[in-house]
Amino acid sequence: MSSPSTQLRVKELLREKGWTTKVLAEKTGMSESYLTHIKNGTRRWNEDSLRKLALAFEINPIDLFAERRQRTDDIDSNVSMPNKSDVDLAVQVVPVMGEIPSNPSPYNNQLTQITTGYKDRFVPILNNDDGAMFALCVESSSMAPEFIKGDLLIVSPEVRTKSGDIAAVEYGNETAIKAIMQITHTEDFIVLESVNHKQKPIALVRGKDHFRIIGRVIQRYQNFS
Repeated sequence: MSSPSTQLRVKELLREKGWTTKVLAEKTGMSESYLTHIKNGTRRWNEDSLRKLALAFEINPIDLFAERRQRTDDIDSNVSMPNKSDVDLAVQVVPVMGEIPSNPSPYNNQLTQITTGYKDRFVPILNNDDGAMFALCVESSSMAPEFIKGDLLIVSPEVRTKSGDIAAVEYGNETAIKAIMQITHTEDFIVLESVNHKQKPIALVRGKDHFRIIGRVIQRYQNFS
């Protein structure tokens, strides 16, 4: 059975459209039996079925997911999806966790996910094949108003980080500290600033002070609750 975070909103969307599963099968070219499993969360979808469902319902593929949908009143109800698309859709489910892993990898991310109380919680990410990517749940208000409690920060170790970017970093010569910080590179220093700029910047001396980038924050799932 699909986990709640990867289950699709097919049942809800069928009600909104007033369609039966048979109608959806005709629109997608998929079997009623398969669609019934997808609708009930008893079978896993794949990239092809996700694309066909998005086209049939005329929505963005990311809006098919049951959890982590962002709401807005700025939606153009006249937007339509093309019948054919040349864009390849790649979907990856990324583990959610409560702290930054020291060395992100599929195995270490799974361990961190379990030990920080987020077992079986995932979020979908489109068109990024970084297998070490993870979603950090913001558990306090220390980064507000930029990031608030409940936000999910998608961190990719493979994406290059430059000055001005926000990233998961590790620093400290005696006791290593892991945090989400904004990074500025100079010739002699690495300057770390809190994302809301409410704390005093930290200047690290290149080649002397311990510092490493764990991964760049590439996306945010915002908490609207």
